[in-house]
Amino acid sequence: MKNTHQKQGYWRLVGRQFRRNRLAVLSACILLFLVALALSAPFLASGSPIYLVKDGKTYWFPNVFAYRDLVNFDYPRWQKAPGDYALWPVVPYAPEDSNLRNRLQGPSRYHYLGTDDRGRDVLSRMIWGTRISITIGFVAVGISVLIGLIIGSLAGYYGGFVDTVAQRIIEIMMCIPVFFLIITLIAFLPPSIYNIMVVIGITGWTGVARLVRGEFLRLRESDFATAARATGLSDRRVMFRHLLPNALAPVLVSATFGIAGAILTESALSFLGFGVPPPTASWGEILSQSKRYIDFAWWLVTFPGGAIFITVTAFNLVGEGLRDAMDPRLRQ
Repeated sequence: MKNTHQKQGYWRLVGRQFRRNRLAVLSACILLFLVALALSAPFLASGSPIYLVKDGKTYWFPNVFAYRDLVNFDYPRWQKAPGDYALWPVVPYAPEDSNLRNRLQGPSRYHYLGTDDRGRDVLSRMIWGTRISITIGFVAVGISVLIGLIIGSLAGYYGGFVDTVAQRIIEIMMCIPVFFLIITLIAFLPPSIYNIMVVIGITGWTGVARLVRGEFLRLRESDFATAARATGLSDRRVMFRHLLPNALAPVLVSATFGIAGAILTESALSFLGFGVPPPTASWGEILSQSKRYIDFAWWLVTFPGGAIFITVTAFNLVGEGLRDAMDPRLRQ
């Protein structure tokens, strides 16, 4: 019970210190808004109604559940009969819906953020692109953290030959330009969002591994670790049940910075044409179109570029806030 109270007290102290950093709190609110935006994308931007009443029948999310009597139904030319009703999203355009008659139109009351070179609504693609960026950031960092935890734990706990081999692997990975390594790996793989997440994940674990190794080197000779080994617990249980929970604080901070880096990497890959395959919407893909129309289509540069800048900055500020709150030397 004593350890539980101490743990709760520590995280309560971290939370109190974090809330004192106004920029970090504001950034956390922005990130929560982006996560909510990504989760609610089907409610906000879709080419079909959220709720539909037609011929006395009720449909919820007809584009998702694919009702048989609504297959190939033309919503724009729908002539409503008495009693028919449709509740449309805020942006009544799917991210893949194109209309060449409306191509490269500036922001208006019909398309709040304008249209791209195929007449697709930029706001709809921005909303769905938020889901892509957030998903890639969290999944890629999850993969890198998992790899880093395993390698760093083994190296820091056992030391000796295991530590030497792990250190050489880490040094080799750090000598290779990561971005060019990612481009090389993706060039040999079929275009897929899953491949991008995996490649970014397996190339970004070195920082986490070094942090965990350092924490394990510090903790493995501590009194509670010695007592756990004296009771006959296995190495795996000592490592992952007793040592690892006490080494996660710096990993949490590193993961926050890693998400920002993963989002920036995905945007750069999409900008260069190696990212999410079309017609899937992503911020980098929208920004890539601006290369040909930058002279007049300013909205294709401003909105996706601003979204990338705000998101990456918010993650970095949250990471700095967590670092300051967890480090006793930096607390106010």
